[in-house]
Amino acid sequence: MSHFNHKHTTFLNTPSESKMKNIHILAIPYPAQGHVIPLMEASRCFTNNGLKVTFVNTDFTHKRVMSACSQIDGPSNHLMRMVSIPDGMEPCDDRSDIGKLTKTMFERMPAKLEELINDINKNDDDHIMCIVADYYMGWVVRVARKMGIRLASFCPSSAAVSAVIMSVQKLMDDEVINCNGVPMKDQMIQLSNSMPFMDPRNFIWACIGDSTTNKIIFDFIVLEGKEAADYIICNSTMELEPGAFALFPKLLPVGPLLATNRSARQVGHFWNEDSTCLAWLDQQPICSVIYLAFGSFTVFDQRQFEELALGLEDTKRPFLWVVRPGTSDSMDYVYPSGYMDRLGTRGKMVSWAPQQEVLNHPSVACFVSHCGWNSTMEGVSNGVPFLCWPYFADQFFNKTYICDIWKTGLGLNKNDTSIVTRGEIKSKVEQLLDNDLIKENALNLQEKVMDCVRAGNSSNKHLNKFIDWVKEETS
Repeated sequence: MSHFNHKHTTFLNTPSESKMKNIHILAIPYPAQGHVIPLMEASRCFTNNGLKVTFVNTDFTHKRVMSACSQIDGPSNHLMRMVSIPDGMEPCDDRSDIGKLTKTMFERMPAKLEELINDINKNDDDHIMCIVADYYMGWVVRVARKMGIRLASFCPSSAAVSAVIMSVQKLMDDEVINCNGVPMKDQMIQLSNSMPFMDPRNFIWACIGDSTTNKIIFDFIVLEGKEAADYIICNSTMELEPGAFALFPKLLPVGPLLATNRSARQVGHFWNEDSTCLAWLDQQPICSVIYLAFGSFTVFDQRQFEELALGLEDTKRPFLWVVRPGTSDSMDYVYPSGYMDRLGTRGKMVSWAPQQEVLNHPSVACFVSHCGWNSTMEGVSNGVPFLCWPYFADQFFNKTYICDIWKTGLGLNKNDTSIVTRGEIKSKVEQLLDNDLIKENALNLQEKVMDCVRAGNSSNKHLNKFIDWVKEETS
C-alpha cells in the first residue's frame, strides 16, 4: 500500500496558491471520533493564525471523514490539507479492537510517518517545523526526535487525564498502581489537594477492555511518550480544571475548541450528520427536549436499549435520540413493539446529529450523555444540564466533574443486574429538570468557560503563547 499519494491527499477549499510562505506544522490524531474532531478544531485555530497544517489521518479514518464532509468552510482553510497513511491493519480487521489497533499502529506507523515527512520536506520552502501529536500517539516522539522536529502534544481528554499520565511514576512509587498499571489499592486518591478524588480503577488505561487490552494501552500510550513534548495543549479551560493546570504548568488550556466559536460548521465526523433534527427542534417548546447521545464507542445490549426507550416514553417529554446503527458484529437495535406508533412525533431518532447546534438550540432542556470530553465541553459551553451515563475510560472522571465539582448534572445509577431502568431514567429526568440550582450552575459555568476564549483572556492567551512558540525559531 502506498504511504502517500494523491488519492489520499485532500486540500480543503484550496484557492490560488498563496504568495507568502507559511510556517508548516503536522497534526496527527489518534484514529477515533473524539480525537479527530478536537484536533481538527485546534488545527483550524492554527490556520486562522497564519500557520499551514498538514493533517494526517489513517487511511481508514481519512475515507470516513472525507465522505462525511465534502467541504470544509472557513477563510483560512487553504492553509490546511488532509493526508493519510496506513494504520498497519488489514482492511477486514476490526478497528474497534482498541488494543490491537493501538499495538499495530505503534509498530508500523512510525516508518510511514517518517516517509511522509521526508516527501513533504523535499520542497525546501515547505519543511515541517513542528509536529502536534495526539497525546495517545506516543510513538510520534520517536519520529520527531529522529528527524529533529519540535514536538507538542494535544490532549483531547481533560487536563486531569494528562495529569494522571504525567504522574504514573509517582503512582507506582506510592504503590497506587503496579508496573503494569494495575491498581493495587481499592481507595480513592488525589494527585494534589487542589484536585478531585479519583478511583484508580477508572484510570484511562485500566478500564478500556480486558486485561490484555489495558496492558497494551498502558505500555504503548502511557509509557511511550508521556513527558517528551515541549508543550501539551488541552481542550479545556482554567475555570474548569484549576488544580490540574496548577500541578503541571506545561499543560496549556486553549479550549473550548468549538466550531461555533467561529460561527462555522464542525468537521471531522465519521458519519453524516442528520440536520433534519434542527427543524424538528424548532417545533418544540423552549427547554422541553431531552437530548441523548452516547458518542462513537458506547454500545448497549438489546435489553438496555429497550429499557432506555421505555424510560424515555414514560417521561412524556419530547426527546431527540442519537441511535447509531449496530456494529458489523451485531444486529441493529429493535424498538419495543408498537413503540413508534405510541410516540408519534414526540420522539426523534437520528443516526448522527450536529451536536453543537443541537445543544445550542433553545428547545433543549438537558443532555443525557456518556460524558466523553468533547460532549462534556460542548454541553458546558452551552449551559445545558447533564444526566451522566459513562461507558468507559475517562468518562467516569468526567462524570465526577459534572456531578460533584461543577454540580451541573446528576448521575444515572444501574440496578443489581447492571441495567439503568426505565424508572431510574424517568425519575432522574424529573429531578434534573425540577432542579433550579443545577440549571443556574450550568448557566454560570457556561459564562465563565466561554469568557476564556475571548481576546486577552486565558485560553486565548495560551493559544497565542503556543503559536508564538511555534514561530519563534522560524522567524
